Amino acid sequence: MTATVSDVLDLVPGWAGKSVERLPLTGGLSHQVGLVRVDGTEFIVRVLDPAVSTAGLGVPLEQEIANTVRAAESGVGPAVLHVLDEPPTLVLEYLPGTTLCAAAVRESARIPKIATAVRALHTGTRPFVNDMDIFDKLAELLGLCERHGLTTPEDYRDHLPLVEDVRAALSANPLPKVPCHNDLLAENFIDTGDRVRIVDYQLSGMNDPGFELGNIAAESQFTSELTELLARSYFGEEFRPGLLARTRLFSIMSNFTWTLWFCIHHGLLARPGSDFDYWGEAASKWGRARAALADNELGRLLDLARRG
Repeated sequence: MTATVSDVLDLVPGWAGKSVERLPLTGGLSHQVGLVRVDGTEFIVRVLDPAVSTAGLGVPLEQEIANTVRAAESGVGPAVLHVLDEPPTLVLEYLPGTTLCAAAVRESARIPKIATAVRALHTGTRPFVNDMDIFDKLAELLGLCERHGLTTPEDYRDHLPLVEDVRAALSANPLPKVPCHNDLLAENFIDTGDRVRIVDYQLSGMNDPGFELGNIAAESQFTSELTELLARSYFGEEFRPGLLARTRLFSIMSNFTWTLWFCIHHGLLARPGSDFDYWGEAASKWGRARAALADNELGRLLDLARRG
């Protein structure tokens, strides 16, 4: 049985005999996450579920812990205050601020601030301890679906030849890998007022920065104009049309691949009583990926990405 936040509170060094209070907190689609107040100071407790990485829905727990520590060193991630080995648990700095929603991420005035945070993570963090390639992840998740007989969108495999075209175009002029979060849905951004911080390193690894930007655009459903603003804000003077095309192609791959993440969660890890619609999220991501692959502009994006 998976440990809960309440199970570990007595195990945290220095908390014995203190006033420990659970506070309301929303979020956490996989691991157990709680907000705790200890003698007036607030902390985040993140109890890691081994079944998540076993199902391919996160990196191995030791990698997530190591990358969370490294992201904290850059000042982008929350400080890691304690690490428990059993059950595997992170006690993290609580970041007071606003947890963003997709609409907030789409605000044009906030996008440069988000780009600054992502750039700081990529350039100010020691290399993460593992690699992550979205095409390899796609193959892994598809294999899991096949082995477990999980339901996927009916025409999903029909689009795999187009995915190979995207992979070939993106491989023509690869960017150096950097420490990437790889799962930047809106709720993993905390706006503290002066800057944006980034939490939850469940899928982190060394990756192409174009995927990080494309993932942001996909998760918060950016228009092409907002995607360009994000890419321009991130790349600055290095920006060129090929980098924008790269970002947009990776946005397609984000939706395409993470469709399977939600199919697997729906089929293998859905919690009894959970009100989150994993299958509905899979269908939404698949609809956006399929529409983008059928768009007449795809050929132009592939050509720009090939030429860099």
